Amino acid sequence: MRRLTCALKSIILLMALAAGTAGPVPAAAQTYPSRPVTIVVPFAAGGNTDNIARLVAQYFGDKLGQQFIVEDRPGAAGAIAAESVARAPADGYTLFMAVLPQIAIVPAVHKVRYDPVKDFAPISAIGTNPFVLAVNKDVPVKTIAEFIAHVRAQPHKLSYGSGGVGSLNHLSMALFLKRAGLDMIHVPYKGNAPAIADLVAGHVPVVLSTLSDALPQAQAGAIRLIGVSGDRRAPQIPSVPTIAESGFPGFNTLTWNGLLAPAGTPDDVIERLAKLSAEAVKDGKLAERLANLGVDPLGNSPGEFAAMIAADIALWGEAVKAAGIGEQ
Repeated sequence: MRRLTCALKSIILLMALAAGTAGPVPAAAQTYPSRPVTIVVPFAAGGNTDNIARLVAQYFGDKLGQQFIVEDRPGAAGAIAAESVARAPADGYTLFMAVLPQIAIVPAVHKVRYDPVKDFAPISAIGTNPFVLAVNKDVPVKTIAEFIAHVRAQPHKLSYGSGGVGSLNHLSMALFLKRAGLDMIHVPYKGNAPAIADLVAGHVPVVLSTLSDALPQAQAGAIRLIGVSGDRRAPQIPSVPTIAESGFPGFNTLTWNGLLAPAGTPDDVIERLAKLSAEAVKDGKLAERLANLGVDPLGNSPGEFAAMIAADIALWGEAVKAAGIGEQ
């Protein structure tokens, strides 16, 4: 534990140094941007991350009077996009709309050609997205307690779907099953969408899904949401309790979308974009559109985002080791 705490402090320090320190915006930042800025997205167009990036790009463009272009670079679980940004010039004209896995999961599972701490400067986490424990409508449970009893009555027989081996919802579910003392069969899919499709069809009884993917199906009555993975209830489904308040205090797993820049990007540029991010998530129309995507707006500071990343690297690194899925 002491070793983990020291490592966590070291990561926070490195990320904070990369992010720079807050202070008055120098005159140099006032000239930024003088040409179009590219926001690289690690997934294909049309998904949540792409939609969030386009909302941010539109807001930034309107406020700064310069075009912000969204460029989708899917592949290798986001590692391709992450590496391209890590190797880009550190001038503020290439940004990364990252998701937690590229920073805290993929480097722990696979060999990648970027360092999630040393190669990036945190700007701001735009928003977080909790997971929800979703069951098929025909599964006879309505609470976490009933779910646990249902699974315990059928040891080694029931399965759960996920977005793939090492995905956040796979690891989150593995952590929950360990805490609950349950044993289920993991069925990995090539993404959360096909896992949800099979949940709706009844081919798997449960998926710990992102709220944004599960909410439309729940509203249509095809699935039932019985628990939220975050430390507070989701405003979109206030009647659904958290897993933590359902007998598992401290259980808190979230994913996030956040802006990163190549390490070495000028501090004044980082600060200007961070302040603009904080303003963006407070904009009524943009916040409403984020909420419709199942995202809780955040807009934290570079230092706060660095600490958040450090905590996630520690948490999910331990989860990967516990699951035994990292490359040896």
